[in-house]
Amino acid sequence: MGDGSTEPGVVGAPNSGRNNQTSVGLGLSARARRTIARLVVRGADAVTRWVIRLLGESPAAGRAPISEAELRDLVAHSTVLDRDERQLIDEVIAAGGRHVRELMVPRTEVVYLDAGSSVARAVELARDTRHSRFPVIDGSHDDVVGFVHLRDLLIRPAADGVRTVAELARPLRHLPASKRVLAALSEMRREGDHLALVVDEYGGTAGIITLEDLIEELVGEIHDEYDATPEPGPVDGTAPSEIDGLLNLNDFAERAGFTLAAGPYDTVGGFLMAMLGRLPTLGDEVVVAVGTSHWRLSVIAMDGRRVSRVGLAPAPTPDVVVPRPAKTTVESIAAPARGEAMTAEALTAEALAAQVLAAEVAPVNAR
Repeated sequence: MGDGSTEPGVVGAPNSGRNNQTSVGLGLSARARRTIARLVVRGADAVTRWVIRLLGESPAAGRAPISEAELRDLVAHSTVLDRDERQLIDEVIAAGGRHVRELMVPRTEVVYLDAGSSVARAVELARDTRHSRFPVIDGSHDDVVGFVHLRDLLIRPAADGVRTVAELARPLRHLPASKRVLAALSEMRREGDHLALVVDEYGGTAGIITLEDLIEELVGEIHDEYDATPEPGPVDGTAPSEIDGLLNLNDFAERAGFTLAAGPYDTVGGFLMAMLGRLPTLGDEVVVAVGTSHWRLSVIAMDGRRVSRVGLAPAPTPDVVVPRPAKTTVESIAAPARGEAMTAEALTAEALAAQVLAAEVAPVNAR
């Protein structure tokens, strides 16, 4: 072929023998380098394994999985990661040990729509809330048949013939309350779900969880123009004067600067109930010893039988603690002298013992 002809598969490229030979030569050289590199790496690895065996060591030595504490230490002392990256990695590690039940909106705080309600009635209820997705129930909170989005109620063809909420209900994902946060996040993101129903071990409704709730566990609170005004965080490291009774224990530790004992509860209100050994009432107090200091948690507002608001204030260190029916003293869950947290069973037993002692010393105090 003369000048101006083209090679097969290369449209419009002149047939220059020199250029073609050069490109082919480079291609062979690159392939040869890659082949040699693979052989060198494999050879070095084989020699290393052979030497290790001669020394009597296991080839897998040094490859044992590191602990969470070691991983946190590596991240904390990394010079490659900046502060925000280290914090994000730390949040991911912490979230790996948490469960959906710790982040969910409990069933008592969920706004439901009845499947048999008219669309007009559902719109009226939806207007009084800040939510965009609503679980649909068929008579009972444990019989959730799906969910509807606010757009399903408001943005519809004029003559679609839909009369009840049940006709608009979409399928709703169910997650066990014991599911790990990261696993739930991966599942909901993969399936494109923004809302899931949390089911307890008895098959009943425990609450709901949103994709935003799970993401916030990793990156912090996300607020938009429709969210309620967030509670102010601690100023200059000081603890707030009052907190929500539904605050989970991890968030409480971040805001208050100290932790509460773990137990068969996930919220501050649940902690107070366990410590008192009964349903809390307005004015109840629990004094928690943290190291050499003491903090008083007091019930300052109730929502039915639930603790709505909890007051938080430093308490004077008593020489002798005399328990009273409305006041319980709990020794520190992190007291340096003990070195480890008290179990939930021990704390509950202590609370019950405090009530018995209170009944016994009541006549003495009266005299």
